[in-house]
Amino acid sequence: MIRLGILEGSLRRASLSRAVGRAVSGLAPTGMEAVILPGPGNLPLFNQDVLDEGMPDSVAALVDAVTAMDAVLIVTPEYNWSIPGALKNAIDWLSRVDPNPLARKAVAIWSVSPGLLGGARVHESLRQTLHSQDMLIMAKPEIQITGAKGKVDVVAGTITHPETETFLRGHLSSFAEFSSRWGRS
Repeated sequence: MIRLGILEGSLRRASLSRAVGRAVSGLAPTGMEAVILPGPGNLPLFNQDVLDEGMPDSVAALVDAVTAMDAVLIVTPEYNWSIPGALKNAIDWLSRVDPNPLARKAVAIWSVSPGLLGGARVHESLRQTLHSQDMLIMAKPEIQITGAKGKVDVVAGTITHPETETFLRGHLSSFAEFSSRWGRS
């Protein structure tokens, strides 16, 4: 069984990307369990002074949850052509733990946007950050859900566009194989 942790990039309750993240459990292949990780909105801004006083409980909960996962799927919007601040903050906190819970862990990125590019620009900067953590990135196919307002039911947390659902199911099957082959156990 592959335990897949879903790390959300948006804080917004009615976020398209959060809805897609919630849909993963219904799309995952047999042998893969999807778990929503503690949200990045509960974390304080990274500050070494805070860490020097002791690991905040919200950070410790995220560290424990990520450590228990075999792989991570980041589902995120793109903010200003890059990584949303809360998501980057979560990665910054995780990077300060020894041993690093992200190192040698398989990861994939799904970007979600109502626009025509589907959040494509977040992939490059996020991959660079994930490489710095020694994560094993499944780079192809890139997943950019374009025009997401017409493909996602935010309230139900489901994919309503059949072709998108089929594509995401296929990606998760490929990611399960990638995780089994290259990720740590």
